[in-house]
Amino acid sequence: MSDQVTRSDWDQWWRHAVIYQVYPRSFNDANGDGVGDIRGIIERLDYLKSLSIDAIWISPHYPSPQADTGYDVADYHDVNPEYGTLEDFDELVAGAHERGMRVLIDLVPNHSSDQHEWFQAALAAGHGSPERDRYMFRYSEGEPPNNWGAAFGGSAWSPVEPLSGKAEDRDWWYLHMFAPEQPDFNWENPEVHEFFRGYLRFWLDRGVDGFRVDVAHGLVKAEGLPDDNRGPDKWAADADAQIDHGPAWDQDGVHEIYREWREVLNEYGRDRILVAEAWVYDPSRLADYVREEEMSQAFNFEYLEAGWLPGRVREVIDSTMGANARVGAPVTWVLSNHDVVRHPSRFGFEPGYSTKSGIGFDDPQPDLELGMQRGKAMTLFTFGLPGSAYLYQGEELGLPEVTDLPDEARQDPTWLRTNHTVRGRDGARVPLPWRNDPKDTGFGQNPWLPQPQDWASYSAEVQENDPDSFLAFYRDMIRLRGSLGLGSGSLEWLEGASDEVLVARNGQTVLVINMSGEVAELAGVGSVLIAAGEVTESGGVVTVPANAAAWLG
Repeated sequence: MSDQVTRSDWDQWWRHAVIYQVYPRSFNDANGDGVGDIRGIIERLDYLKSLSIDAIWISPHYPSPQADTGYDVADYHDVNPEYGTLEDFDELVAGAHERGMRVLIDLVPNHSSDQHEWFQAALAAGHGSPERDRYMFRYSEGEPPNNWGAAFGGSAWSPVEPLSGKAEDRDWWYLHMFAPEQPDFNWENPEVHEFFRGYLRFWLDRGVDGFRVDVAHGLVKAEGLPDDNRGPDKWAADADAQIDHGPAWDQDGVHEIYREWREVLNEYGRDRILVAEAWVYDPSRLADYVREEEMSQAFNFEYLEAGWLPGRVREVIDSTMGANARVGAPVTWVLSNHDVVRHPSRFGFEPGYSTKSGIGFDDPQPDLELGMQRGKAMTLFTFGLPGSAYLYQGEELGLPEVTDLPDEARQDPTWLRTNHTVRGRDGARVPLPWRNDPKDTGFGQNPWLPQPQDWASYSAEVQENDPDSFLAFYRDMIRLRGSLGLGSGSLEWLEGASDEVLVARNGQTVLVINMSGEVAELAGVGSVLIAAGEVTESGGVVTVPANAAAWLG
């Protein structure tokens, strides 16, 4: 970089921030059409501020045919008309800033919609044209160019001729690592680099504070596009799709792109951030994404998937904190998002049970009471760790996964592309309940995904004035996290009652979570500051029941 920036110079708000993910289609509906919108987010800015969060991350808000609920972007420089206008977006950013909250948006650089003007121009121009070089077109007689499978099921290659209508396109294919409606960009083309530099400046000029980068590990493919060792059906063997291994993922060339983007962001101020959605399970390779001249944060998905396994949880904490310390970056903790089963439901299964394929009405069902206890305890322990923390909309209401969605209502391309064998992610995307009205919790009578009959009982209206509610717990936890400075602290493990009771010190605060099946007693560790579960103290001894957690000081 021409202007050397060291992390000691930065306004490093992101090192300890709490960031709230807004999935706009399901967050809040201001006009009653069943679809969330930008004005709906504006209406709830004071609610978000009441959580003491530092920033909002907004999932894709762009014009899109919605083949993958907005991650198929048709226009990178506008707002989906269903959601509002650019003027609404500007008002949202200004309103958040007035309340001391920053705004991050979703950047989708691996692929566009097949309706994007570039892809339409590529189809019209024909093979060998500059237009086609912006995407991954390949010639192969009779069968796809390699054996790669798409993350949503089926081959990652589709024939061009049915789209272009040109006989000369017979035996030509285009790459889509997700849905056929999401063709992959060719990141070896300088025009693609120039396009996204312009995109960054467009939204930075409108005041955004950073970008969550979708599929950050997937932009660059291995030279020659060799076969992988998984084959074309990612879901056939064990219904456990892996999108982090092989020649399509985590190639070293992605880092050149992020160094390029960092230079653009630094033009606007050293507090603008990039966040990697990188499903990379080697902590040392994941840490490469958050080197000083690249990104600020990378989601710790290894921690998200550690489950209710105390040894694994501790191992992941140690390995990821150690790897990130090597590059001077914080760890970014996350338990839920729009792509995974909500964590109170995940923790309602036996440890090690996989929910990656989603949950349907005829699948094994979680023990919701147990899941809620464990989910709340794990949330408290996680938010006590040093670094940044994300929460997914609705988890502050204690929302579980919706497991009884009618199959005919499902819209996830995974469900559609696997011939209705993999339920997918719709259960985590059901619109939030705001009002205590079973007929209309805030999305009219026909929300874009149907809400369960009991959804009103979880509503923000029900919980608002209840000191024992999930909402009150989240507000207290995040506020206390800030006042104790836990995000900026350091971690030291202490001896627990057993290997299944994790105890650690962060500054002057002791974190404890009991992942055993027995009551645990701890002496000389302080008084209870906040607890998840019926934690008590007497005579200097703190009693932590099974599936409970506390901060002590």
